[in-house]
Amino acid sequence: MKRRYLLALLAMVLVAPWAVADGGMWMLQFLKQQNLKRMQEMGLKLSAEEIYNPGRGALGDAVVQFGGGCTGEIVSSQGLVFTNHHCGYGEIQSHSSVEANYLRDGFYAPTLGDELPNPGLNVTIVEEIVDATDYLSQYLEKVGEQDPLVYMRRGYLRKVAEQWYVENRGALTAGVTLDMAPFYEGNRYYLFVKKQYSDIRLVAAPPSCIGKFGADTDNWEWPRHSGDFSVFRIYTAPDGSPAEYSADNVPLKPKYYLKVSGKGVEEGDFVMMMGFPGTTNHFYTPSEVRERLEVDNQIRIDLRKVRQEAMWEEMMKDEAVNIQYAAKYQGSTNAYKNAIGTSWAARKKNFEAVKQEMVDRLLAYSKQQNKPEYAEAVAKIEAMVKERATLRALAKIYEEGLWRAVETAKAPLIKSDEELRQLRDPQAAAKWYDEVVLGYFDKDYNKEVDRKVTAAMFEAVLKYIDRVTEGQELSIQLQTPFTIRSLMESKDLGAIFDESIYFDKAKMVEVLSSEGGEVAYALDPVTLLAFSVREDMKTISKALSEYDRDFALARRTLLQGMLEMDGEMNLWPDANLTLRYTFGQIKGYVPRDNVYYGAQTTMDGIMEKWDDESPEFYLLPKVVDIYRNKDFGRWALPNGKMPVNIVATTHTTGGNSGSPLVNGKGELVGINFDRNWEGVGGDIEYLPDYQRSIILDVRYLLMILDKYLGADRLMNELDIVE
Repeated sequence: MKRRYLLALLAMVLVAPWAVADGGMWMLQFLKQQNLKRMQEMGLKLSAEEIYNPGRGALGDAVVQFGGGCTGEIVSSQGLVFTNHHCGYGEIQSHSSVEANYLRDGFYAPTLGDELPNPGLNVTIVEEIVDATDYLSQYLEKVGEQDPLVYMRRGYLRKVAEQWYVENRGALTAGVTLDMAPFYEGNRYYLFVKKQYSDIRLVAAPPSCIGKFGADTDNWEWPRHSGDFSVFRIYTAPDGSPAEYSADNVPLKPKYYLKVSGKGVEEGDFVMMMGFPGTTNHFYTPSEVRERLEVDNQIRIDLRKVRQEAMWEEMMKDEAVNIQYAAKYQGSTNAYKNAIGTSWAARKKNFEAVKQEMVDRLLAYSKQQNKPEYAEAVAKIEAMVKERATLRALAKIYEEGLWRAVETAKAPLIKSDEELRQLRDPQAAAKWYDEVVLGYFDKDYNKEVDRKVTAAMFEAVLKYIDRVTEGQELSIQLQTPFTIRSLMESKDLGAIFDESIYFDKAKMVEVLSSEGGEVAYALDPVTLLAFSVREDMKTISKALSEYDRDFALARRTLLQGMLEMDGEMNLWPDANLTLRYTFGQIKGYVPRDNVYYGAQTTMDGIMEKWDDESPEFYLLPKVVDIYRNKDFGRWALPNGKMPVNIVATTHTTGGNSGSPLVNGKGELVGINFDRNWEGVGGDIEYLPDYQRSIILDVRYLLMILDKYLGADRLMNELDIVE
């Protein structure tokens, strides 16, 4: 024990900023104090002010949050934005039909007037980052709020942010949005002042055989050969202010836009990336690692596999169904393969032991400094993870097996007795059906796909619930297993899909408008399923929430100890969808013994994978012609090959899709779109030997715009530097 204690103290003393390798998702406002010197030694030619300089135009002003979960970059003086094909996939899909299939054939708007609006799509730009820790502390003291479950919520913090803004910047103006977020589990708070634009138009997209080449098979894999990009434009009111769509709107005049490198990068070059990474957990304790692998990941892997196999079978039968479910399938497989890769990395590199070392350092510090609260926090977290294990498993089963998978389980329900009384009016009932029911069961819903998926999921969910609750007396009662068994007695689930009034407007209106119709509505199979799933999820969530407050307090105390022990300038906060930067170099890796993956792929690899019998690896004839004729223009490598993708040691996660990769001069050299399978465990612990961001080489993007889409006006609009 004495030896272990001394080793832990030695490890604590040896901690230094350089120990993080290339890992970390760092905050721009601390660039000078934390990493600038090292980055400049690696090849950065810019000053800190040229990267982040609020109000004066800098690199960070060209980085945008695209939609709710991706990143993009402004690349022209007219508000042109690059992001990933998969980030714009929903918009491309929404404009597609069997007759005009932009997913299959690609899209290019030859004039500004041909660019397609996308209602509901927003792009935001961070204008300022403010340390709001002291302000929030004073505010909470003033109002007497002590519950971290309240003051760590973004919704609550937004109200505080609005008060800060009024006091310090004046009245909110059009398009200004505020995001105050907790960092280090609530030990620090930063306010992001943003400007949000809501007139975003589709400008160009490659066909899926380029933008999604390799699709699910290649997802999270390297080597990769995907042209994963799409092009949009931000529009504003004529005075430059954010505005809803109008034919009178004009392209944005940005504070800063990225020049595009036509020269590209080579192995060993310094690179930097900025974006909006979503979630990491690199301060996990050992028990949290086990919970992630054995509960969260395993349930996701098992249940999504069942769903995806059922979906895929139906999608391959009919092109229209394939279009309907393409985005849903992609969203499911993305997280599925991530879970597999994270579990592989965690076991290969023994993340439990790594986090035990972190905890041991803190325990030693706690003892040395006579601060037992840090040791108590660790013990409390470990105990609560064990106590909540069954409830956590049930929550994940319902989430993955029912809520995300069975579409009728999320069917809209009548919310109250008062609403039910109002719907006795036939016209009101018909309007509710058209707006609410058909608003959910929309053009991207297919009853036969849902029927097939539901049958598979019901069986899998019941088995999983039995497995995790075997031999236990639960403190909660569940309704859904009984409901599912009753529905499964109906052959081919006809009770749901053939008899439900949800799929027959006339019957729904008749039932709702009739005297005593509330009974028939309540007994409808879709109502029964959707209601029981919601009620059970509330029951499970309520039981789990009993741990939330103590868990949040313990996590905050643990991170308080880490900050005190290591110093804030030596730590990066977990990702939380706020603007960050990461840096590294272009570099291949060794995935396993006697195997080496280089840092650059070319179109040669596309032709090697080409298979017109495969929906994932087919090619349209024009792509083949470009390759065979070597019609690459000036975008080819010196050896004549056409570059496609690259990998870098930058530390990324979900939300970094579409992030710009820039060289030492700040010029765009690539667009991030994925991570390698061996490195997705970096959400828990950075893996310098394995962690790689998979990036579209911007030269391939330029070639596709130039030679495939013939997008001359866009090529002329870009500021391309050699």
